Amino acid sequence: MAFELDSFLPYRLNVVAQRISERFSKRYAAETGLTIPEWRVLAHLYRSGEVSIRDINTCINLDKSIVSRAATRLESAGLLHKSDNNADRRLIVLTLTPKGEELMYRLGKIADEFQAEMLKELGSDAKHFLDGLARLSGAQLAR
Repeated sequence: MAFELDSFLPYRLNVVAQRISERFSKRYAAETGLTIPEWRVLAHLYRSGEVSIRDINTCINLDKSIVSRAATRLESAGLLHKSDNNADRRLIVLTLTPKGEELMYRLGKIADEFQAEMLKELGSDAKHFLDGLARLSGAQLAR
């Protein structure tokens, strides 16, 4: 049997993830002008609080340079603050500003609405899909 890229699960998951990410980005970019990396950095900071660029790089699976550029743009917009890590001067620590927290509160509502729409699209398959994602990721996803 010949290899079929279109039925190769890792490929299909990647394509679907990219399409969903782009679809979601159209929602928040229209209101905020944020890029996908900027959204991911803000969302991670909103969830985790003060973290280093290296931590974000690891958690959101983006190159360190992409995270760094996004953080610089977000700092210029007044949405986050960069500082040195007292324990390790090589690390840059990021924290949301009050303006960044306010924006993430608004974006959280947009994200919740988008997720509800996606789950509605999945219909009765939603629970099985989320269970499968949890198994594939090796961790239980919040439901």
